[in-house]
Amino acid sequence: MKTSIFDLFKIGIGPSSSHTVGPMRAALAFLKSLDLGVVKKVRAELYGSLALTGIGHGTDRAVLLGLMGEAPESVPVDCVASPDRLPFEYELLFHRDQLLPEHSNGMKFSAFGADGALLMSQVFYSVGGGFIVRAGESAAAQRHYDVPYPFTSAEQLLEYQIPISEIMMTNESSLRSEQAVREGVFRIWDVMKESIERGLATQGILPGGLKVRRRAFRMYEKVRASGGGDPMSGLDYLNAYAMAVNEENAAGGRVVTAPTNGAAGLVPAVIRYYEQFLPGADEEGILRFFLTAGAVGILYKENASISGAEVGCQGEVGVACSMAAAGLVAALGGTNEEAEHAAEIGMEHHLGMTCDPIGGLVQIPCIERNAFGAVKAVNACRMAMRESGGHKLSLDQVIKTMYQTGLDMQSRYKETSLAGLALNIVEC
Repeated sequence: MKTSIFDLFKIGIGPSSSHTVGPMRAALAFLKSLDLGVVKKVRAELYGSLALTGIGHGTDRAVLLGLMGEAPESVPVDCVASPDRLPFEYELLFHRDQLLPEHSNGMKFSAFGADGALLMSQVFYSVGGGFIVRAGESAAAQRHYDVPYPFTSAEQLLEYQIPISEIMMTNESSLRSEQAVREGVFRIWDVMKESIERGLATQGILPGGLKVRRRAFRMYEKVRASGGGDPMSGLDYLNAYAMAVNEENAAGGRVVTAPTNGAAGLVPAVIRYYEQFLPGADEEGILRFFLTAGAVGILYKENASISGAEVGCQGEVGVACSMAAAGLVAALGGTNEEAEHAAEIGMEHHLGMTCDPIGGLVQIPCIERNAFGAVKAVNACRMAMRESGGHKLSLDQVIKTMYQTGLDMQSRYKETSLAGLALNIVEC
């Protein structure tokens, strides 16, 4: 195993895990490798998707914050990124027509001495969900966890004939105490709840120039004022919760990658829906949700991709939907087979989804996509738990299909803002 649930669910800031969190972590890692006493200048260079949509995703600010010594999980959301706070000169370059060889989210950091001589140069890749790797270390640098129940496929998970949540708790408890696992999960849930509440309470215009109005506040107020007569009002709440988180993300607020920032609203919205509307909901159900959703996320992370720049939005909202569908089954006491089926349904109906953010901003269509994905996750759970007799397409097959679809997709539909909605709308 190479991934823990705490690698997938990471606390950070918006608007993007791959374009904000990852570059900040890379810049911080480079900073820590420097002897600052001899550094006169640092140059940061962005390539591919990072260069094309970096301004809209806050990559410029993220790199600067990382070089200032800030980390995504602890940086204040209102921290001002200023070159004046650096102990060296600073230069940032955008190479919009160039790609580095290992991933479309590439960046290069170089440090120079007082005489202009190159002291050190490192290349990093932001591979989705806030994960970073150094050039040439994509395989070798990945950590390896020795766990009691290793798995590389959903088929292996099912063969254990133990609830997925128990498998994951046993695995995670081999890396830290069970109490630490529980506390870590509910710390993540606390941050998610805070992002929901902030989003529901905040009005105004999102930053970035598109003049997108926050909508979650009004949606929430309207559904609350409508009373309880509408049997579909639960979906209205679900929509509001998902959009609240992603409006916070778009504003650069504190969110949790689940498994990415662009898909950060889906999982917390479905858990909040479970808490509010489903009988018997409790903390143990939430714990089962996170553990099972984490197992599904690990399968995508290790066998495919969770990077919109690599496979499109199917790797972000699609994966989040698949995770949430399985997690909800587990929270409701469903079987492993039902969870696997729900996860398969959740991705099957996101296959081919492009990543085409207008203006390079994580706003349109990203915010609404989280709401639609949350509704799909709930429906996938309901379909799987009311089915019998098995199903034709396995989760492993759909993961393989998603990855191949992403590889076949033209690069201009993968977080470059060069096609799709990003090209065919008039920005006013």
